[in-house]
Amino acid sequence: MSEPTSPQFSRLVEGYRRFRNSAWTPNRERWAQLREGQEPEIMVIACSDSRVDPAQIFDVDPGEIFVVRNVAAMVPPFETSPGYHGVSAALEFAVQFLKVKEIVVMGHGMCGGCRAALTREMHGTEPGEGGFIADWIGLLDEARTPVVAAHGTDGRVAERAMEQAGVKVSLANLRTFPCIRRKERDGELSLRGAFFAISDGVLHVLDEPSDQFLPVD
Repeated sequence: MSEPTSPQFSRLVEGYRRFRNSAWTPNRERWAQLREGQEPEIMVIACSDSRVDPAQIFDVDPGEIFVVRNVAAMVPPFETSPGYHGVSAALEFAVQFLKVKEIVVMGHGMCGGCRAALTREMHGTEPGEGGFIADWIGLLDEARTPVVAAHGTDGRVAERAMEQAGVKVSLANLRTFPCIRRKERDGELSLRGAFFAISDGVLHVLDEPSDQFLPVD
């Protein structure tokens, strides 16, 4: 192929070459297995933020986790209205066809989506000009009220509370899906909340009985 013209894509191509030489070629047996299909046991729902790649944070090999990433790692509630339901389709595929055993919702520190939900600083309301984002983070409107009452809308304490509240909202919405609710009840599926702090690189896991995010040693 001809060399890419933009410096941005050139960096990707250089990365591909490193990957091809140092990761793909030495592990051809693994790639041959994956050619036949995937059997991940864990689904991770994470933010699209470029700083929080689940595969990097959890140091997993290709084929180990099924990943969905979107703004603020949100899961909408179960609904059957007309439209395109990307997250719901991914959940359906992971749960019903791949039969994953665990779903992890991972929020993160310095999340722009959660900050926008907290401060309600929007940059437009027309679709394509900010409206899609405004509608999406509206999923956090109900969770915002107690966060603002306790911490206001400024500072890292308030932002972190909103970020962690977002994880809990997504977990609650996961449980509105009949197939997920049934499989969790029957012990076939576990749901877990997690939070990765960009500032110190520490992973926290939600202890649902205490409603607290606890750091992983």
